[in-house]
Amino acid sequence: MRTVSLAKVAAQAELLRVRRRGRRTVHRAAYGAVAAVFAIAALAGAHVAIVLALTPRFQLLGAVLIVGGGDLVIAVVLGLLAARDAPDAIERQAHEIRQTALGQLGETLALTTVIAPALRLMGGRKTYGLALAALTAHYLGGRR
Repeated sequence: MRTVSLAKVAAQAELLRVRRRGRRTVHRAAYGAVAAVFAIAALAGAHVAIVLALTPRFQLLGAVLIVGGGDLVIAVVLGLLAARDAPDAIERQAHEIRQTALGQLGETLALTTVIAPALRLMGGRKTYGLALAALTAHYLGGRR
């Protein structure tokens, strides 16, 4: 019974961790897409500025360069946000819960593996089953 509970807890923690990682990936992709739009706008602005540099209207050139510089700053900020890839607190906690549950599951299976042959030697199936259940409940039941 405890083995099934531990496996279920480990699976739920892993599912939560994968969902959080997926959510983070979607956010990174969205920031990257917006950064790409602003980078293209900055490039377009730079082209317009080059064309305008060839004309005698330098006041318009100043305005285009300011817009292009602003677009470039926004693209850099959003690009840095998209490059950030750190798990949040919930994802880290879900990972720790999964690791703990898997460790306890391993302990339960190890205890069963070690005790089972000795109990088989002691008697019939009924004695074996009752003793194994009692030992498992005694040693692992209080670790919650």
